[in-house]
Amino acid sequence: MNARTRVLTVLAAMACMTSVLPATLRTVDVTRDHDLYHLIADTHLDAPPAAIYDVLLDFDNDRYSRISSIYKESGYLAPDKDGTPLVYTLVEGCLLGFCRSMRRVERLEVVRPRYIRATVVPDRSDFKYAQAEWTLEPEGSGTRVIYRMDMQPNFWLPPYIGPWFLKRTLMRGGVDAVQHIERLAQEGERHATTSANVR
Repeated sequence: MNARTRVLTVLAAMACMTSVLPATLRTVDVTRDHDLYHLIADTHLDAPPAAIYDVLLDFDNDRYSRISSIYKESGYLAPDKDGTPLVYTLVEGCLLGFCRSMRRVERLEVVRPRYIRATVVPDRSDFKYAQAEWTLEPEGSGTRVIYRMDMQPNFWLPPYIGPWFLKRTLMRGGVDAVQHIERLAQEGERHATTSANVR
């Protein structure tokens, strides 16, 4: 994976809702409003919502590296003061030849198995602001996944090529990550079915 494609998961975090068949990318849109970037992707994945939900929330013991090799660390932290779950990820990637590691601590709000929202804790992250939302809805034998993200990194992005570059990277570099999510979800579903049959 070259330096430019690695920026996908770094900047769009889990913005890995793109793929080729059997997962189908319908739309990807990236816009910029001053320093705030907006992203939305609409995808169909060949796995049930609960199985995809489980993969997206499996941060323990650096297991996010199964989705993409740019995830170097991931895990659950002690809950926030109000009891909200906190997760930590460390990713490494490059943008236009500039490479760096980025950390994120995020508050998780979930409605199983249909909705996940992750909001960055700025003073513990390399983002001034970031919020990502996944909406998972049954669709045929699979799931429609709508992914939305707003982010303001605390590092500079070229203002005129940032949206174009993020969209291009999503279209090209996110294929492996989404295929991995889909495969892991399918494996989890098969394991759950086998375990139920054994009982």
